[in-house]
Amino acid sequence: MFEIFDQEEAAMQDIQSNPRILIVEDDADINRLLYKILKKNDYTPEQAFSGTEARLMLHSSVYDLILLDLMLPGMTGEELLDYIRNDRKISVPVVILSAKGNLKDRVGLLLDGADDYLTKPFEPEEVLAHICAVLRRCGRARTEPEGTESESAVYTCRNLTVYPEARRVVVKDTEIMLTAHEFDILHLLIRNPDKVYSRETLYEQVWKGGYYGEDNTVNVHVSNIRKKLAKAEPEEEYIQTVWGIGFKMKSDSL
Repeated sequence: MFEIFDQEEAAMQDIQSNPRILIVEDDADINRLLYKILKKNDYTPEQAFSGTEARLMLHSSVYDLILLDLMLPGMTGEELLDYIRNDRKISVPVVILSAKGNLKDRVGLLLDGADDYLTKPFEPEEVLAHICAVLRRCGRARTEPEGTESESAVYTCRNLTVYPEARRVVVKDTEIMLTAHEFDILHLLIRNPDKVYSRETLYEQVWKGGYYGEDNTVNVHVSNIRKKLAKAEPEEEYIQTVWGIGFKMKSDSL
C-alpha cells in the first residue's frame, strides 16, 4: 500500500537526505541516463515520463529541483511549468532540458518561470554543474553531515576559497563550477592541507565504496579540478601530486 505524506512531513524528510530531483523526460534512454548521473553523484532522483505523471507526483512528494523536458505526452513541459508557477502550494526550481536551443525559446522559458535552461545533447558534468548552481541560488544546496565541521567553516589557500555549507568554490573572485565528486575531493584536500591522500583513500571517502586499483576515476577527477582552477588562475597550482602515493593540497610555503 502506498502512503501519501503531506507537504510538511515530506519536506522534513528531504532536509535530512540528499536533494531530491524529479526527472520529467519521456525518452526512456535519456531519463535513465539522467537517473544514473544523479544517483552516482549522491542525489536522490525520481522519474516521470509524462507531464501528467509529474503533476501527480508533485502533489504527493516534495522535490528540491525538477529537470523538465518540453516535448512530453499529455501535458507538455511548457504547460507543466505554467502549472507549477501558478500553484501556490508548489515551490521548486525548474531546469529545462530541450533540443530547442535558439535564443527566443531560451529567453521565453526563463521569463515564464524556468530557473535555468540546458540544450540537448548535454554532457554529464554540464548537467551537474547547472543543478549545483540552481540549488545554491535557491538555498537548497547540499550541506555536510551534522557534526563534521562548523556550519560557518570556510577554507582558504592563497586565492582559492571553499565554502562547504554552500558548496561554492571561488578563485580570484571567479566562481568555479565543480561536479559533486570534484567538490568533495577538493573539500577533503583543503580541509587537511598537510595530509597526503592516496587514490584508494580518496575513492573510498568520496565514492563511499571499495577501491580496486585499476580504476582511473580519481586521476580523471583531479585532472578536471586542476583544469577548472587553472582557467581562473593559470599561473597557480593548488593540487600537488605526491608521486607513488597520491595527492595533497599544495601549501603556501611550497
